[in-house]
Amino acid sequence: MAKTKTQFVCQQCGFVTPNWSGRCPQCREWNALAEEIPVAAKTAGSKSARGGQAACPITAVTAEHTARLPTGIVELDRILGGGLVRGAAILIGGEPGVGKSTLLMQVANWLAQTGLTILYVTAEESAAQLRLRAERLNALNDRLLIFAENNLTEIVKTLDATRADVVILDSIQMVYWDALGSTPGSIGQVRECAAALVAQAKRSNTPLFLVGHVTKDGAIAGPKVLEHLVDVVLQFEGERFHAARILRAVKNRYGAVNELGVFAMTGAGLAPIADPSQLFLSGRGENSSGAVTTATLEGSRPFLLEAQALVVPGFPGNAKRQMSGVDRQRAQMLLAVLEKRADLTLYDKDVFLNVAGGAELSEPGGDLAVALAVASSLREVVFPRETIVIGEVGLGGEIRPVHQPDARLAEAERLGFKRALLPQGNKLTDKHKIAVERVGKIDEALQALQIQS
Repeated sequence: MAKTKTQFVCQQCGFVTPNWSGRCPQCREWNALAEEIPVAAKTAGSKSARGGQAACPITAVTAEHTARLPTGIVELDRILGGGLVRGAAILIGGEPGVGKSTLLMQVANWLAQTGLTILYVTAEESAAQLRLRAERLNALNDRLLIFAENNLTEIVKTLDATRADVVILDSIQMVYWDALGSTPGSIGQVRECAAALVAQAKRSNTPLFLVGHVTKDGAIAGPKVLEHLVDVVLQFEGERFHAARILRAVKNRYGAVNELGVFAMTGAGLAPIADPSQLFLSGRGENSSGAVTTATLEGSRPFLLEAQALVVPGFPGNAKRQMSGVDRQRAQMLLAVLEKRADLTLYDKDVFLNVAGGAELSEPGGDLAVALAVASSLREVVFPRETIVIGEVGLGGEIRPVHQPDARLAEAERLGFKRALLPQGNKLTDKHKIAVERVGKIDEALQALQIQS
């Protein structure tokens, strides 16, 4: 009997090699090579899955404008661009326990109440476990079908048999195909199973939700091609000890990219937050140095966040730098700018940075707020509570313009802020009641707020 030929595939980057080694030659990750049986590739002359359509002028193509299907959750509809598109494949990733399955159960329940048939395929939990979640969320409905299976062949048969209007699969990393000799979750299994399910959704014109695991770095586990196969990629963010959850669109063929929705985790499931600024600014302390509010922009949505800094004496050459909710590399750059351009001594200080409420300040427009929070804590100067700070900080200490300043100022006005520090280069098209003060350099911002070096 001929021995089955195998290959070794890196579970991190997808590198393929005929021989095993302890370290991947491409991404240098240790213990990442797993043995798999290669699948015979189709030849170049094989029949196309789309029927071999002939090339034609783009002007002869008929555009299909179909109504979107609302999910019943306003924040999710906002991210998707107005609702579900027929035949769309949507991948949702996030840390364990962040709320992926809870959100999809709520979506399934609302769609079932509108008369649609929903098929929820659970590849991880049993049907009894899924019912317990449905009872907790008050989501028991006869039109919500549960199928506990992780064999791809059986799942596809059930999809054909039920002809469901919407399909949910939790999770793609647990599904396996018999033709592959590798275990569920491997590069080959995830790639082939996802491709088959997406193709099935396109043929039947059925919206498909796929739940994906994430790696320790926060990226969706499996090959990068998984994100290319689907139409929409949603990333769930949130800390275990905070109620706030953020659902962010990192890819969307039917709407805006980087649009986000904000939810609060409650005992009855995920509750959409219509006013995230109030949520993230709730509980602000009085008369405290090192706290600065900024207006950030995610997608088309402005909201306010509070950047917090604590600067205490440390040991020269071994100063601590701890960041939560702030990009570490960017924060290190801002500290260097403060030392070089504003003459603040930080090399012998321990610096702790945080964004209140468990949010993340990833947009460059929040640079100035982080820098001023550090300076405020260092000099023990209480930052004016009614002042908001907006601006990107360059390496030369210059304050660079930000996008959509009018929308940011309007949000600050709505929440009662009276004064705003804005980059010199930003032009405003709307009239605002808030007092706007222009700054062009980091030292000008420090002087404007009486935080002298």
